[in-house]
Amino acid sequence: MREPRFWARDIDPKSREAAPLFRFLCSPAAWLYATVTRHKIATTTPESVSAKVICVGNLTAGGVGKSPVVAGLRRHIEAKYQLRVATLSRGYKGKLKGPLKVDSAQHSASDVGDEPLMLAQTGEAWIGADRAAAGTAMSSDGVDVILMDDGHQNPGLMKDLSLIVVDSTAGFGNGFVIPKGPLREPVLEGLSRADAVIVLGDGNPPAIIFDSGLPVFQGRIAPTRKIDKGPYVAFAGIGRPEKFFDTLTKAGAVLADAIPYPDHYAYKPSDLRYLRQLAAERDARLITTEKDMARLALTDRDDIQTLPIELQFDQIEALDKLIADVIKPSANGKD
Repeated sequence: MREPRFWARDIDPKSREAAPLFRFLCSPAAWLYATVTRHKIATTTPESVSAKVICVGNLTAGGVGKSPVVAGLRRHIEAKYQLRVATLSRGYKGKLKGPLKVDSAQHSASDVGDEPLMLAQTGEAWIGADRAAAGTAMSSDGVDVILMDDGHQNPGLMKDLSLIVVDSTAGFGNGFVIPKGPLREPVLEGLSRADAVIVLGDGNPPAIIFDSGLPVFQGRIAPTRKIDKGPYVAFAGIGRPEKFFDTLTKAGAVLADAIPYPDHYAYKPSDLRYLRQLAAERDARLITTEKDMARLALTDRDDIQTLPIELQFDQIEALDKLIADVIKPSANGKD
């Protein structure tokens, strides 16, 4: 059986040669992007709401694992403090702008976005393109703790605690701001507004994280159940599809093929026909992420498996002390 095509694919040498020139040409756009973000943060007065707001953000464009962190923190805070905890997402690529509470039985990914729909399957989730308006609506509805899924660069809603998630392997990429690199803002500027860093994975994270003086917590994404050996044809349209493929192989699955798609990819009937044909040729089953499954029509899910995952912290007690300082006033009010 040959290697899955995702890892077998080589980078065109000409692309490597063009990269420095591309970055040079992107320098003005990157400077403008960083300047606009910096100005927006500096000139916006955040809206304060009665609910406690914990932001789980990142400094790069997608693929670090924020959503599992958000889901894990929601589960932990609900269980330990008996508070009403809800996630707040922008609702990227959803046609509804909110604020609204997501109903997984009523809404689709095209309505609210794939991540909010996935989060709504295990707890309370809201969307709102206007974070301040959404935070106000959630507080008025009785939410005690708002967990922002992304939003570190969005100054509209006052944050009581800001956590930065970093992928230990990818780090901060080439260290440049979009479109020159993957950063949403310069690293030092982003870290200066954070209260702690959560590092996911077993790689060696950038030293600048530890030099910042911020508390650093280690976590990892792990399957919640054992998986059959397979073989499988895996496919994923997430920020870093290779993370899902690696998780499968580490869990003991045999991949006959692994097909990456762009983040938040909207699968077409032709895509699914291709994947099913490929699985039949490989005498394999199809498997994807829970986030991808949320984007599939109910009629397309029967022959596709998922690998449920959860966040596991190495130092949940230490992280909980940080969280407790923020939410204990709300918890005490429930006594």
